[in-house]
Order: sequence, then C-alpha cells, then structure tokens
Amino acid sequence: MTQRRAAWRKQEEELVARWTDAAERHRQIHQELSARELTQGAAPPDNDLSVRAQAVIAEIEGLRRQLARLKRQFLSGERY
Repeated sequence: MTQRRAAWRKQEEELVARWTDAAERHRQIHQELSARELTQGAAPPDNDLSVRAQAVIAEIEGLRRQLARLKRQFLSGERY
C-alpha cells in the first residue's frame, strides 16, 4: 500500500508541476498579447501567438480532466 501511495503522490506532484508550467505559459502569452495590443492597436493577432495560446488552453483542459479523474478516484475510495 505504501508503494501505491508513493506512486499516487508522485503522479499528483507531476500534475501540479505541469499545471503550474501551463498556467505560467498561458500568463506569458496573455502578456505578449497585451503588449502587442498596446504597441500595434487593433492589428490582427499574430498567428504563431494564437496557435501557442490554443495549444496551452488545450493542455490546461486536458489537465483539468486529469484532475477531475483523480478527484473522482479519491472521493470513491480508489485512492488512499
């Protein structure tokens, strides 16, 4: 049981690290978009920046689903 708990804890820590990384990248992209709007006004957004923003949003959604799955497992008694 101890090995399982250690594996679960490691999995949870990795999820938190990935979440933090994705949230930071999302924040940076928004800063870049804001800076671009200030300097270029209502110019159309940069395609590369838009692609990166969509990728980060998709990653965060995947992480949300993973978190929901872990929460469901915890509440049902499958974890810990």
